[in-house]
Amino acid sequence: MYTDLRDFLERLEAGGQLAHVAAPVSRDLEITEIADRVSKGPAERNRALLFENVRGFDMPVAINLFGSAQRMAWALGVEDLGELTERLGALLDLRLPQGLGGLVARGQDFLGALRAVGLGPTKIRRAPAQQVIEREGATLAGIPALTCWPGDGGRFITLPQVVTRDPVSGTRNVGMYRLQVVDEKRLLMHWQRHKGGAEHERVARQEKKPTIPAAIVLGGDPATMWCASAPLPPDLDEYLLAGWLRGKPVEFVDCVSQPLEVPAQAEIVLEGHVDPNEHLPEGPFGDHTGYYTPVEPFPVFHLTALTRRAEPIYPTTVVGAPPMEDVWMGKATERLFLPLIRLFLPEVADLHMPAEGIFHNLVLVSIRKRYPGHARKVMHGLWGLGLLMLAKAIVVFDEWVDVQNLSQASWQALGNVDWSRDIVITQGPVDHLDHASSHHSYGGKIGIDATAKLPEEGYSRGWPERTTMSAEVKARIDEVWRELGI
Repeated sequence: MYTDLRDFLERLEAGGQLAHVAAPVSRDLEITEIADRVSKGPAERNRALLFENVRGFDMPVAINLFGSAQRMAWALGVEDLGELTERLGALLDLRLPQGLGGLVARGQDFLGALRAVGLGPTKIRRAPAQQVIEREGATLAGIPALTCWPGDGGRFITLPQVVTRDPVSGTRNVGMYRLQVVDEKRLLMHWQRHKGGAEHERVARQEKKPTIPAAIVLGGDPATMWCASAPLPPDLDEYLLAGWLRGKPVEFVDCVSQPLEVPAQAEIVLEGHVDPNEHLPEGPFGDHTGYYTPVEPFPVFHLTALTRRAEPIYPTTVVGAPPMEDVWMGKATERLFLPLIRLFLPEVADLHMPAEGIFHNLVLVSIRKRYPGHARKVMHGLWGLGLLMLAKAIVVFDEWVDVQNLSQASWQALGNVDWSRDIVITQGPVDHLDHASSHHSYGGKIGIDATAKLPEEGYSRGWPERTTMSAEVKARIDEVWRELGI
């Protein structure tokens, strides 16, 4: 695994996945247009970008670091994202191991996981993230935060790790929230109502806490960067997940102006506090929905110190109509959290949140169907699991359907559904950014049962058999295929 962002950039360079851009570019709109073309262009052109000459700034800008299946896998220490499912699935396997060898192997797996997450924070005193320390004179002026889209309300920091602690329990939360630059000392903290940071804000108001200490971490090793986006259950520290992915605990250093610890290998750290009772209009912002999120009030972050490497790299991302970099960050989430979903819904064979659904708008799931109503049970089970509560559409298939194959999934869904019988319409929480719902964060949902129907589910005709070739003929044609000259 990687010590820091620089290690990861070297890996991308060695793998032909990094393009250096020496030509002068503007942080306002131009970097977005370049990154958008690269994300949506041919696969051979889709590389991470290191802009070395951003007008008006000394530090280079890195973008599209996680913008392909290969780069996202490398970032998390695997060659293929499917390995994440296998690794966590093996660790969470609740079946008793067979024989002494299996028992020893399972014990070694657990011991390795414990060593990776660490029994307590691993602290160092001299951190690369604090090679330069600015206190009273700290300013955001040197940060090349992007103006992403023409209608944006300002410049935004878009790839942060926002570190806060619960004002009562002290439990750490790490979130990835966009941050609008107000001036050289203030940012707007866009933590949505369903996220951990927003819960800390609610608790602080309830407990009449005047401020919430906060740190905004930019850079570090790629697993640590990505983990800020992971939808972990409340009170589970995202940096523990990063430690497991890295195979060793994250190194921390104490902040210089706030009672927090931050990753020691970061590029830049913005220290400060959030006033839970002070809000300013934030936005508009061109979001991953492909539309501008309208203006809403969000709390203000006040800068108290800035620490950084002597020559930092500024990591960022842009979002918009898919496919863009966030598609692959979401795919990693999907693969990694599948074993956790199976703990509660063991009948789930696979799950897919296609880019076209921008994560929360569409969930395709295949199951091992065993009884009438099984598909509906899975729909409601998924709506009850963490941030899957925000899913607007869930389509359930039989286990043989490859839900990663949108063509096959669409064919099965459209052919296997009676629209008067096989849909569930309900209401519940929807994404904070959903502009189609009649009410903010609350709206309609649909569940579609695309499985083969049983008599008890109102289907009395006898479900037809699929047209498939016999295994014997397949094997015979395999043997003579080269001779056919096709």
